[in-house]
Amino acid sequence: MISNSWVRWIQLCGAIAFGLVIFASLKLPAQWEQMRTGHWFIEHFLGYFAASTVICLGWRRPFWAAGILTVAAFVLEGLQSFTPNHSPALLSVVGGASGALAAALIAKAVMVARNRRASELSTIPEPEQLVLSETNPAHPRKRQA
Repeated sequence: MISNSWVRWIQLCGAIAFGLVIFASLKLPAQWEQMRTGHWFIEHFLGYFAASTVICLGWRRPFWAAGILTVAAFVLEGLQSFTPNHSPALLSVVGGASGALAAALIAKAVMVARNRRASELSTIPEPEQLVLSETNPAHPRKRQA
């Protein structure tokens, strides 16, 4: 299993990545924003997906983290109405929320697969348990009867 120090580092990196995405999106010069593709949904989806993947892998409950990031997407888009160079867009909120949810789904799948593999490895029988004897129900002669 992953040690607590690694989990703390993953959480810290996720929070820093999310903060950098917010900082970069708010500090873009107006000329750069006009030069962007204009596909805000894709940009928000990819940004939230990247940050949420790291955050969700660091927390035990990735859907809670995705929910918090969805609320953050809504609040941050609302706060953009107070800046002169940006305007809020509902499609950006949907892009951010869907990126966070997709990352949570992938993180949960990784966690389930990791737990399943760990439980399979812990239930491997010892070599002396593999010895076939006539008292063992898995013995070939017992199955023929």
